[in-house]
Amino acid sequence: MNEDPTRRFSSRVEDYVRYRPQYPGGVANLLPQECGLAPNSRVADIGSGTGLLARLFLDFGCEVFGVEPNSEMRHAGERALATEARFLSVDGRAEATTLPAQSVDFVTAGQSFHWFEREPARAEFRRILRPGGWVVLVWNERLPGEGFMDGYENLVDRYGQECPRAERHGLDAFFENAGWRSAQLPNQQVLTLEGLRGRFLSSSRAPLPDTSDYQPLMEDLRTLFERNQVEGQVTLLYQTEVYFGRLP
Repeated sequence: MNEDPTRRFSSRVEDYVRYRPQYPGGVANLLPQECGLAPNSRVADIGSGTGLLARLFLDFGCEVFGVEPNSEMRHAGERALATEARFLSVDGRAEATTLPAQSVDFVTAGQSFHWFEREPARAEFRRILRPGGWVVLVWNERLPGEGFMDGYENLVDRYGQECPRAERHGLDAFFENAGWRSAQLPNQQVLTLEGLRGRFLSSSRAPLPDTSDYQPLMEDLRTLFERNQVEGQVTLLYQTEVYFGRLP
């Protein structure tokens, strides 16, 4: 039986909260001109998790519905955004958000779109979006590079087995060739050895402590860190990919 993807992060919540990279503020800043985002916009953030993307839109002034099927991740998001009066946590999923029809101006997804069942999710997004509404998909993608970045990718290949990166062909199909646009923003994450370990373990397929690969991974991460650290830190380089379009 295939594992329910909504359960993948249940045992990784604390690492996700502490060690996942933020999204740059430029994500929200580019959308007013591109998509008409306004401080009074209503946003359904699907797979909202611990609230990393939701916070950007809350800071911009939007009302955000954080739709998250995993109870552990959802509760972490509720704790992180507890002081935000314009945030509403929703027990739902991409294919069945429970939100009213034509209730939001934007549907967003940060680092979660690849988990959705595309056809039912698209139908659900059409249902909850107001006429003229937008879908905005965001990923923090690591950049290739020599030295530390290359070493980290080698460990991901050996131990992590991460999901494939966003594919434009898949987006063409999702938007039904109606046209979508993209933007790229620089991003980075400065980490201690503890942070590097936590960042790796926050991935859904990283070895857990009770598995045979866990200790070798910890040793390899230490070796990689010691070879590349500067004043006790290393830097993961990202490109934040933003895809936005309307559903026909």
